[in-house]
Amino acid sequence: MREALRLRHYSIRTEQTYVHWVWRFIVFHGGRHPRGMGKEEVGRFLSALAVQRRVSASTQNQALAALLFLYKHVLEVDLEWLDDVVRAKRGDKLPVVLSRLEVASLLSLMSGVRRLQAGLLYGSGLRLLECLRLRVKDLDFERNEIVVRAGKGEKDRVTVFPKPLKEPLREHLEGVRKVHDGDLAEGYGRVLLPYALAEKYPHAAAEWPWQWVFPSVQRSLDPRSGIERRHHQDESVLQKAVRAAARQAEIKKPVGPHTLRHSFATHLLESGYDIRTIQELLGHRDVKTTMIYTHVLNTGPGVRSPMDDLLP
Repeated sequence: MREALRLRHYSIRTEQTYVHWVWRFIVFHGGRHPRGMGKEEVGRFLSALAVQRRVSASTQNQALAALLFLYKHVLEVDLEWLDDVVRAKRGDKLPVVLSRLEVASLLSLMSGVRRLQAGLLYGSGLRLLECLRLRVKDLDFERNEIVVRAGKGEKDRVTVFPKPLKEPLREHLEGVRKVHDGDLAEGYGRVLLPYALAEKYPHAAAEWPWQWVFPSVQRSLDPRSGIERRHHQDESVLQKAVRAAARQAEIKKPVGPHTLRHSFATHLLESGYDIRTIQELLGHRDVKTTMIYTHVLNTGPGVRSPMDDLLP
């Protein structure tokens, strides 16, 4: 299963998730081998997730995707029922969006690296992992651009570089450079490179442009290669920091890092930017995905209630 996933360049998170769901599927059916099971067993497993575990539609579809991958690409079982398995229907949900005042209040209660990261989520519209996976070479201070490499769907894109973050990021990178030089002096400092670039460019892993903008405080063992290196920061740190700042700011909405990306898109629409431009900045494959932010505007200050015109 892992070999098939890596052959197709799936991320390590997808690998861990798919392996987990296949393991749960096997355990659910008493340890039976998946080759001896079929549509009926898959259906019972998915039904149990929905009825007994009460998981969301997206979680149920994630489990189904893992099982479909198992049968098609690992077991190579050509079964007609694979295409007939019903996927759970996901409801249309509006994104949570903060006002400009709420964003300012949230950021004012954050400091240091966390404020820089949250500022990039809001100021550049980055996803959480896109921010944490930035490399030094991806920040173009001269052209005021940030290059997102291998974002969702393995797509590259260019987005805006918020001017208020330029000097703080320069100062931050000076500290990161010192950490990197220290790692090199101790015999480490070789960062993980995508695909086979480490073989094509043997010295690139130790070079400054390839280093993470937000490296982890400690070195750790790579789960695939077993090599000790400094990975980028874990996403849970920023998630906790954003939620703590939202509570402190007394924002009465469910706020997470992705809320800042939603706010980025909505505030650009409010400022008059066209939907296609915002689609490119967000890295959406289909403009229909971006259109959801127009629904947020239609329910907000852009529409006057008829009650506003009634006499008091």
